[in-house]
Amino acid sequence: MKYVFVTGGVVSSLGKGLTAAALGALLEVRGLKVRIQKFDPYLNVDPGTMSPYQHGEVYVLEDGAETDLDLGHYERFTSGKLSKLNSLSSGQIYENVIQNERRGLYLGKTVQVIPHVTNEIKDRIYQGAKDVDVLITEIGGTTGDIEGLPFLEAMRQFALEVGPRDCLFMHVTLVPYLGAAGELKTKPTQQSVAKLREIGIQPHIVVCRCEHDMDNEMRDKISMFCNVPVKAVIECQDVASIYELPIALEKEGLDELVVDLFGMKRPMPDNNLWTDIVNRINNPRHEVTIGVVGKYIELQDAYKSVYESVTHAGIANYCRVNVRRIDAEDLEARNGLSLLKGLDGILVPGGFGDRGTEGKIAAARYARENNVPYYGLCLGLQIAVIEFCRNVLKLKGANSLEFDQEAIEPVITMMEDQKKIVDKGATMRLGSYECQLQPGTKARKAYGEEYVRERHRHRFEVNNAYVGAMQRAGMVVSGLNPRRNLVEIVEIKAHPWFVAVQFHPEFQSKPNEAHPLFAAFVKAAMKHHNAAKAPVAKKAPKAKKKKTAKKTTKKATKPVVKKAAEPKTDS
Repeated sequence: MKYVFVTGGVVSSLGKGLTAAALGALLEVRGLKVRIQKFDPYLNVDPGTMSPYQHGEVYVLEDGAETDLDLGHYERFTSGKLSKLNSLSSGQIYENVIQNERRGLYLGKTVQVIPHVTNEIKDRIYQGAKDVDVLITEIGGTTGDIEGLPFLEAMRQFALEVGPRDCLFMHVTLVPYLGAAGELKTKPTQQSVAKLREIGIQPHIVVCRCEHDMDNEMRDKISMFCNVPVKAVIECQDVASIYELPIALEKEGLDELVVDLFGMKRPMPDNNLWTDIVNRINNPRHEVTIGVVGKYIELQDAYKSVYESVTHAGIANYCRVNVRRIDAEDLEARNGLSLLKGLDGILVPGGFGDRGTEGKIAAARYARENNVPYYGLCLGLQIAVIEFCRNVLKLKGANSLEFDQEAIEPVITMMEDQKKIVDKGATMRLGSYECQLQPGTKARKAYGEEYVRERHRHRFEVNNAYVGAMQRAGMVVSGLNPRRNLVEIVEIKAHPWFVAVQFHPEFQSKPNEAHPLFAAFVKAAMKHHNAAKAPVAKKAPKAKKKKTAKKTTKKATKPVVKKAAEPKTDS
């Protein structure tokens, strides 16, 4: 087993997660089996109860664990499916330690950060390292944060236990550019590494986040003050697409350096799948515009997996997908629907609360009535059902009990097993559930199989009391949970492509393996785009009939025989 610990310095949001994911991708190309895990110093047990304004999206794993969005990057860049063992917070650690103390598992000893807290952290590393060649562990936050110190101390102890040939540290730091001075500055990096060395950790690799090229003199300076070889000073600039990052780091020699430090002989093959992915992104054959109608549009990370899955679908279809972010509340204003004009597809993602829901309902109606491809995710399905019941079934009081607890027509209702739950954290319908697809539907055609498994995160479901009326009016239930008869997918039969799902397919999409429904949605958007741009054929003018001279001779007329009326038949 080999272990890589990724730490960060100077500021947060430097891209430690993406750097770890890109390294994992490169090591997998070399034939190694890789897993990545994230240790977060915050005291929340998990990010499931955090606001998107605080933490971005909550990424759900196969086993139902609610985790940091970085685990989404880990799964998208590498092949492995992660579990709750790959996500750890200070809240989980202290919860376990206190429970152990209450049970008397420490045999009357004084419970302390060292060794009890650090031992919990090290145990999680060992648990996450089963059946893989390399385990990459990212430590959240920045070096020097008080809450992060137990994690760094545990890393120091762990490295001492496994030995120097099996463990290395990669430190991601900022090399800022000062416009007034017109140069990059290395002092923040020096201070960050110095802080790490005070704790007893000497980084083996320093990844420098910068906006401009680093010259050899600067690399030499960082090498000297940070006590690393020059070849271990890795430049990492911004890239146009995050999927260019593995190629950029490969050019810097990061993966070659890691396998050398571990004493491995794993050459890079001639064909790198990331080259093909980037080529498809940079050289599209088609282009469409998708409108994402949400309530956290101004936040970059609130719908991170949705945006990435749309990109994956574009890659699969050789198509550049331009995403137009539309605030759902803006659609509720007069002439708000004008924001939807010119779109090739409309996507309504998940969410909670009633803010902006009427705007989302208006978007679903616009898509249905104008034959624009529609794709609803989780709340996006519930929105589609509410709109259909209001405007097709004419149930004016149709609503969700989440938005109106006194709704006259509760077409969306809370699941029975959710009604008695008081705690908020980790209590929703979470994780992977089976879905049976109905033959002859768009969903079945996209998946190409009868049974699939998808990840969920919600409390409310379609009320089965209304399903019969919905189906008779043209909304087909194309996917059902076979055990509980819960609605998983709906689509409108008479629409070119109107599909909505109760689950979160964005959590299972990869750049080299787009989710089938996302790929089908973008394909439908391409078809709509081409139809809208196609020139309308003009009808040829009718030829004028030539006038003929009237004949003066009279012909004998035959009596007109009336035919019996034909019986009327339904067409």
